[in-house]
Amino acid sequence: MPIYEYEAASPGGKCRKCSLVFEVLQRISDPPLASCPECGREVRRRISRPRVILPGSARGQDEVERKVADYESKGMYSHAAELADKESEKPEKARLKERAMENYKKAGYDF
Repeated sequence: MPIYEYEAASPGGKCRKCSLVFEVLQRISDPPLASCPECGREVRRRISRPRVILPGSARGQDEVERKVADYESKGMYSHAAELADKESEKPEKARLKERAMENYKKAGYDF
C-alpha cells in the first residue's frame, strides 16, 4: 500500500497533525482524505517524489547514516566520526569521509 502525504488546505491552525505535512497509509483505491483526522480541518493530498528502497547495500547504508546522525544529535561527535570514518573505507560509502572529518573537528581533533 502506498503512503500519501497530506497538508492543511489553508495555512495556520494549531493542530499537531495537519499544521505540518503528515503521512497516511492508504490503498490506491481509497478516496483521498478531505479532512484532518484530528481536528477536522480541510486537507489536500500533496504530490511528492516516490521513495525507492533498494535491496541489499542501500539498507545498510541508511542504517549507518542513521546511526551517525543519532550520535551527532546527542553531541557524540567522536563516536559519529569514528563510525563514519570506518564505514568510508568501503567504496560504496566513500562519501562518509567528509562527514567523518567534520565530526572529528567538532569533537576537538586538530588535523
